[in-house]
Amino acid sequence: MEIINMRQYFDYESCAYSYLLFDPSNNKSVLIDPVLEQFDRDMGIIKKLDLDLIGILETHVHADHITGAFTIRKKNGTSIYYGSQSGVRGADFILNDGDCIQVGQFEIKTIHTPGHTKGCVSYYTCGMLFTGDTLFIGGTGRTDFQGGDAGTLYDSVTKKLFQYPKDTQVYPAHNYSGEMLTTIGEEKKWNPNVGDSIDKESFVEAEKLKNRPYPKHFDTAVPANMQCGRVSNK
Repeated sequence: MEIINMRQYFDYESCAYSYLLFDPSNNKSVLIDPVLEQFDRDMGIIKKLDLDLIGILETHVHADHITGAFTIRKKNGTSIYYGSQSGVRGADFILNDGDCIQVGQFEIKTIHTPGHTKGCVSYYTCGMLFTGDTLFIGGTGRTDFQGGDAGTLYDSVTKKLFQYPKDTQVYPAHNYSGEMLTTIGEEKKWNPNVGDSIDKESFVEAEKLKNRPYPKHFDTAVPANMQCGRVSNK
């Protein structure tokens, strides 16, 4: 039987979630989507819990914050994982669709879910999906930059993520209203963007009409994150 512990952490400036997954039997752990400004918090938690951090898993090249991946690797020697279509430089492992990462007694599966960016991936383990900016709680990620494509995102959600059981828990990379998780069943029923009542053509047309602001940290975050979070003065 797979044994897994999961902790969810929040960065208030970017409204971004990070996730710490670990096997309590041997303390092997991975961190999903760390935020650079939360480096001290994350390292303090890992030290307190006496965890062996063996991987940093990124869902995509973030545009609203710099990942803590490079800085964590510099301190701990922890390997960095990205999807194979992300285009990043300097990752230790490049993940193809379906690739699995062994963490103690549990396994994490990589699911390519492009659309928000061309390189987005989601991760599945033990009844939980970590969906990055592909599927939000009652929403989806924007599709107007970084190789995004509305039709591709719709297919990623409906043909890949929505194929998981209805009780699968969904943990996104962001939430702006304080919600922490949802389920596949809830999103299929109620998601106003990609739920069962919304067809692909309607979603694509709706995306074309959205006028979203330029991401505040785009010009600093994306170049750094294309190098796993390496910034010029680090």
